[in-house]
Amino acid sequence: MTRNVPSRRIHRRTDAGVVTRAIPYDRRPDAKRLLQAKRALAALLTAGALWVALTAIAAAGEPAATPAQAAPAAAGAAPKPAAVMAPMSQEALLEHQSKHPAHLFVLDVRTPQEYAEGHVPGAVNVPHDQLASRLAEVPKDKDVVLYCKSGRRAAMAADVLAANGYTRLSHLEGDMPAWIEKGRPVAKP
Repeated sequence: MTRNVPSRRIHRRTDAGVVTRAIPYDRRPDAKRLLQAKRALAALLTAGALWVALTAIAAAGEPAATPAQAAPAAAGAAPKPAAVMAPMSQEALLEHQSKHPAHLFVLDVRTPQEYAEGHVPGAVNVPHDQLASRLAEVPKDKDVVLYCKSGRRAAMAADVLAANGYTRLSHLEGDMPAWIEKGRPVAKP
């Protein structure tokens, strides 16, 4: 006795006409397995897109937050208020440097490698992640103008300085890329 297995018919067109072939239910892809495969593919695509985004951020030269920096926020600690930095235009910086150099301290908070590639004339390099241990190098009695590549590290450095009593803080508008783009003088050690 032959068993009747429900099946789905597939039609295929050939030169001789329509050919029909039956596929038994036990050989069809299971709907649940198909859904699992779709979800796995979606997860792989999401992970790939995230990896590309993080690689692009890392290639931009900005270091990612370390777990130690992210820990206070994760622990539920109250966020610290951001330091107030007045923006300083490039023209104003050049004017202050020429008229009142003794009242001004230009602080480059980029990496030593970035600093060596070129910096604002008269700037002192103290990387943002070393600033807390090198505060003695930054005078409190001068106007401190901070800059980096995009402004993120300068803001982090300003928070460190403000937490240690510095009040005369400014941020160079456009940071180093805008300085170079406008053809301003660039010093190299």
